Amino acid sequence: MVKKRDRSKKNISAIFWLVNFLLLIFLTAFYVFQAKALARDDYLSSDYEKKSEIISKENKVLEVKFSKLNSLANIENYINGENFIEVSPNHVKYIRVLKRAVVTAK
Repeated sequence: MVKKRDRSKKNISAIFWLVNFLLLIFLTAFYVFQAKALARDDYLSSDYEKKSEIISKENKVLEVKFSKLNSLANIENYINGENFIEVSPNHVKYIRVLKRAVVTAK
């Protein structure tokens, strides 16, 4: 009977250590998997932040371009509404001023 008890204690002890060893391997693998996932998420987060900043800057540039185009369209509509006449560059004559000042104060 003593031998059976020693054997069962050895079997229980072996099973205990086997379970602990398998648990250690599982937890280590799980830790590595979690660390990898965390690093990937951190990288993707920083990548998305950079892309978001780039898109925000492009959006601001596009807003400025849109406002310029919109104002030019408004100017063109204003000019057409005021009945201005288009003049070719050949018909424009410029006055050359020889001195720096056109009008002087006395």
